[in-house]
Amino acid sequence: MAYFRNLDVQVTKLLQLLNKDQRWLILMNADPDAMASALALKRILARRVTSVGLAHVNEISRPDNLAMMRLLRIPTKKLIPTLAAQYDHFALVDSQPHHHPEFASFEFSIVIDHHPLLKDNPPTFPFFEIRPDYGANSTLMTEMLYNMGLRPGKLLATALLYGIKTDTQSFEREFNDADIKAFRYLTKFYNPILLHKITRSEFRVDWLRYFSQAFRKMRILGNGLTAFLGSVDSPDILVILADFFMRVHGLSWVLISGLHDEKLVLVFRGDGLRRDMGKFAQNLFGDMGSAGGHRSMARAEIPLEKIGNQHAQQFILERLGRKRKKSAGPKSTSE
Repeated sequence: MAYFRNLDVQVTKLLQLLNKDQRWLILMNADPDAMASALALKRILARRVTSVGLAHVNEISRPDNLAMMRLLRIPTKKLIPTLAAQYDHFALVDSQPHHHPEFASFEFSIVIDHHPLLKDNPPTFPFFEIRPDYGANSTLMTEMLYNMGLRPGKLLATALLYGIKTDTQSFEREFNDADIKAFRYLTKFYNPILLHKITRSEFRVDWLRYFSQAFRKMRILGNGLTAFLGSVDSPDILVILADFFMRVHGLSWVLISGLHDEKLVLVFRGDGLRRDMGKFAQNLFGDMGSAGGHRSMARAEIPLEKIGNQHAQQFILERLGRKRKKSAGPKSTSE
């Protein structure tokens, strides 16, 4: 029995898209799982096409992401029009086109992702592999490499292993057997010293002030917690704080928000038991901007112009209050 599921059909379909005259750009919203996936797809495309580049649409500022780029030699660049103009074929990993406005103008030939599909937006790409039941996109890429007989080198294996580790939160979030198999397989090839250096690079000193702000501004809503931080240097601090507060006993969901780059950014975390955070984010803010994610983690981004003159914190609290009232429903007449 094969170690991973058989992907002969998918591999054949993928290879049929490639020829030596093509120039491919792999796009992503960069985080560890996305960067590892992009690096793996670059390994697959290499020597089959003329050139392969990597580009990210977001600002990369988290210390662990920067350490990962530097130590594992991930050659990604910020997406700008002049960069995109150098390529004639485009791939997307760890995302779908509706996840970020900058993806909308591209016609993707390859999409490999593990986020939920939109029912009213089925995939029609020449090649796609989308598995929402997978905890990490790096698992999909590891399976693909294995099926193609490509053994990952130390740097790629370390990147993929870290991608699985972060997106499953060391297997505390949703995962399945494939994630465990991929993690175990990659431990044969990775560099533990490099992984340790990356995982130890989590915070910047100037970010510590946001913890103090969050403690002062946090509000408890039933079994949840929300905190609006105002302007932040990077949305990454919202992710760090959301993960931090989910460690508090008795909380089943967390919403940490802030302002960055003329947008209201909201990061959701949940225990995965009482509510689906991806649907929660979509129901709360999907009509105002991009919103969605997984059962235990989600994100929304809303242009400030859509909020108008209303204070962002009040806007959030009103939406949360409306949702709580709707969830409560009418009281029984027998009470």
